[in-house]
Amino acid sequence: MRRVRLFVAYDGTDYCGWQIQPNGITVEEVLNRELCRLTGEDIRVIGASRTDSGVHALGNVAVFDTKSSIPPERMAYALNQRMPEDIVITKSDEVAADWHPRYQKNVKKTYEYHICNAPVPDPLKRRYSAFVSFPMDVGKMRKGAEYLVGEHDFVSFCNIRTNVSDTVRTVESITVTRSGPDIVIRITGNGFLYNMVRIIAGTLIRVGRGFYAPEKVKEILEERKRTAAGITAPANGLVLVEVEYRAAER
Repeated sequence: MRRVRLFVAYDGTDYCGWQIQPNGITVEEVLNRELCRLTGEDIRVIGASRTDSGVHALGNVAVFDTKSSIPPERMAYALNQRMPEDIVITKSDEVAADWHPRYQKNVKKTYEYHICNAPVPDPLKRRYSAFVSFPMDVGKMRKGAEYLVGEHDFVSFCNIRTNVSDTVRTVESITVTRSGPDIVIRITGNGFLYNMVRIIAGTLIRVGRGFYAPEKVKEILEERKRTAAGITAPANGLVLVEVEYRAAER
């Protein structure tokens, strides 16, 4: 028996998120189905990040156990012959039998939130960015984002349905960049709460539009109430860019 790791990229538009659920097709469901067909085994993958409906990924990670004779490093090629065009396995390899994508130490996750800030929507960007028609001040968004760097209790920036006892997380870096109408919020941390990045994006959008002063972000953190922060930004603007495991943990 081998444990194989997959690095998975997908356009999440037509999926009800990563995790299997009864109300629609998911990325996990497609992976399980095609792995079962490929190996002839009953395969159930374990994912690193359970992205929500409509959220995209360039570097999600999953593992599964198999007795297949297909070399682990060739599993990506074999599986891609069967996958729909909106899911791609970018790499595959073998890991230790007890390696779990969610329980490794020294993990960093990087997300990007994409915004199209223009007078009218761009139909070519509608699947991958949130549209904001009003002018936005990126300088103020950067100042607001600075308050989020470091270890904080992010309870104000998570969905009220979050079922975790510890809401403290560490944000290693957060940047806000602009190129023409395209604004990208890029955030790296040791882990994220349910809807945390989308609520951060919704809050920084309000800063950019002038509804909040940059200092308001610090007040929101200190208030520790979900109602203090901005809206949950739309799912289509969010991309899981990378789940990084340090070499010693692989």
